[in-house]
Amino acid sequence: MSDQPQTRNGPDLTGGIPANSLAEGVPFLGHVQAEPVILVRRGPEVFAIGATCSHYGGPLADGLVVDDTVRCPWHHACFSLRTGEALAAPALSPVAAYEIVQRAGQVFVTRKRAKPGSVRRGARPGTAAPRSVAIVGAGAAGNSAADELRHLGFEGDITLIDRDQEAPYDRPNLSKDYLAGSVQEEQLPLHPSAYYEERRVELVRGRQVTALDVDRKRLTFDDGTTREFGAIVLATGADPVRLAISGEPGPPVHYLRTLADSRAIITSAEGARRAVVLGASFIGLEVAASLRARKVEVHVVAPGRRPLERVLGPELGDVIRGLHEQHGVVFHLGGKASDLTRGGVVLEGGERLDADFIVAGIGVRPATALAEKAGLRVEKGIVVDAYLETATKGVFAVGDAARWPDPRGGGLVRIEHWVLAQRQGQAVARTIVGERTRFTDVPFFWSQHYDISINYVGHAERWETIEIDGSLEQHDGIVRYRAGGRVLAVASIFRDRENLEAELAMENEIGGVHG
Repeated sequence: MSDQPQTRNGPDLTGGIPANSLAEGVPFLGHVQAEPVILVRRGPEVFAIGATCSHYGGPLADGLVVDDTVRCPWHHACFSLRTGEALAAPALSPVAAYEIVQRAGQVFVTRKRAKPGSVRRGARPGTAAPRSVAIVGAGAAGNSAADELRHLGFEGDITLIDRDQEAPYDRPNLSKDYLAGSVQEEQLPLHPSAYYEERRVELVRGRQVTALDVDRKRLTFDDGTTREFGAIVLATGADPVRLAISGEPGPPVHYLRTLADSRAIITSAEGARRAVVLGASFIGLEVAASLRARKVEVHVVAPGRRPLERVLGPELGDVIRGLHEQHGVVFHLGGKASDLTRGGVVLEGGERLDADFIVAGIGVRPATALAEKAGLRVEKGIVVDAYLETATKGVFAVGDAARWPDPRGGGLVRIEHWVLAQRQGQAVARTIVGERTRFTDVPFFWSQHYDISINYVGHAERWETIEIDGSLEQHDGIVRYRAGGRVLAVASIFRDRENLEAELAMENEIGGVHG
């Protein structure tokens, strides 16, 4: 072992460590000038990069090394060990990379390298790349598509359009830490405005696209003006399902999709005593947890027997219910709201719940109106092929609005995950510049409930059996959803490494199908 003084970030790597202390493919944590750094041996090479994920600060020392990359255990961002570049969402920024010297059986970190440029190494757009790209929707998928186009060296015009005056921002935080009050609004933008200016991405915000001519690739805006582009990416997302109940004017009813929506809920929560959340979805329960952090009494109304049972199964559903009940949430399950009253909500069985305000999280619908009007194929989403392209060449759809072939079988799927939408944006950018490959990324999402995070990888709309390792009640377990002898999906609580390994196994399975 090194005789360098030990700290919570390991030894000082500038003083050197024995080369034989580095196991193949296992991150070794140390520090350089008080900054945490990992060393990773891959064959005869040793790499050194920053140890803190640029997304939410996850510990890369606990991550999974795959080839010459490392994946974050928290939210599965992927970084190059050679350059520190962020290769896969949800990370948008690189981590530092360092120079290495090996001599006399020791490994020394000498200095930090210059930050990677805005164009990724080896990126060369093909000659068939269009001269301009319009991206309709500046959410996860749209922002990532614009980012990746520039990373790949695309020099044409990029126009990023959204009806939201403040997009792009970190949408998952709207129901989590921002709503809970632990993250400030200035932390929400995905990039500062100067970032888009420097990369020549035109942001058109607060404008609605009202028509699409797919043959001419022409967009019509809400003021009647039109513009034509070489390629168009539809990243229109999804819209909340609205309540279909009558009643006298009652408490404010909120939906949560935009920053403005989250602000409105925060305003209602100020000085409020009780809120009713309709729907025990991920959004509904995350809102419940955030409102409890603000000391608001919360009642959750949902038709199912357990929260999230359809997605996560009964065992994990019971654990999630218990976790929320420990924090004071009151559940009213097996029914729905039937009416609103001046002071709250009336349930189907006649029970009345007082409420100062209501949050409805009863699902979303893909925003497909623009695509339908344009004559594109729409079946529970905008239908695209394995390259995320519609039947019209040069017109693509990504994110919550898209429905594409599941690479693990099972036909067309539409999945509403932030990370998946980001990765689809990155994939469609690669196709646009000529790196045409099938989109085969394994879906991943996380859901935060108080101090417990659930990581879920894969996709299981239904399953035959559920296998549980560890103890979900003790918040240390993993759930495998199986059908036909295959693991379709894995959910975990504080089993981050196993979740990463499950993702890799699913990728290898897909590689075997398409390889």
